[in-house]
Amino acid sequence: MNNSLLDKLNTFIKKYHLQAFKDVVIFMIILVVFHFLWKIFIKDLFSVDFIYNSAGWLSGKVFIASVWVLDVFNVNITAFDELAIEGRIRYNVIFCPENNGFVYVNRSCSGLKQFYQWFFLMILYPGPWKQKLWFIPLGLVIIHGVNICRIIGMTFVTMTIPQYWDSMHDYVARPFFYVVMFFLWVWWNEKFYSKTKKKKQTDKQ
Repeated sequence: MNNSLLDKLNTFIKKYHLQAFKDVVIFMIILVVFHFLWKIFIKDLFSVDFIYNSAGWLSGKVFIASVWVLDVFNVNITAFDELAIEGRIRYNVIFCPENNGFVYVNRSCSGLKQFYQWFFLMILYPGPWKQKLWFIPLGLVIIHGVNICRIIGMTFVTMTIPQYWDSMHDYVARPFFYVVMFFLWVWWNEKFYSKTKKKKQTDKQ
């Protein structure tokens, strides 16, 4: 019964040329499922010392790299490993003296969640495992680079249009992670998975 239903679904997809749509749906389902798993279990995850410390270590690396790039371009900022802001100690602070604005890179800005989503997306999505051995780490490096660009971008937002900070953070900077992941996935799907699938179909004929 289940096999018959699956066969009918595959026939429908082939008949109406919906393979690309099917692949995008799989991509979205994996990302969304692991997004909600993260949201549900984040407190439990961060209670594990290794995960908590990893997020702290990553956020520190993002902070250091962001400050380095800003310094290279002589952007007027001051970096603090920790700073008291509104009665609370904040870590990894990029302070903008021109308008007393600031960006702080905490554990939620570390990129660890996106690392986790990317890792499980690539583990679960079909394709040659030999290629996954280098493609997964490459994706992690690119995502890390995107995160650094995101912090730099939010620093400029803080300096120039601070009134739009929340909108830029929530609707531009944060979704940009997933735009990059989507294009990485498209690269994987077209370059590796689809070619391997076609080769297998050709070999069967």
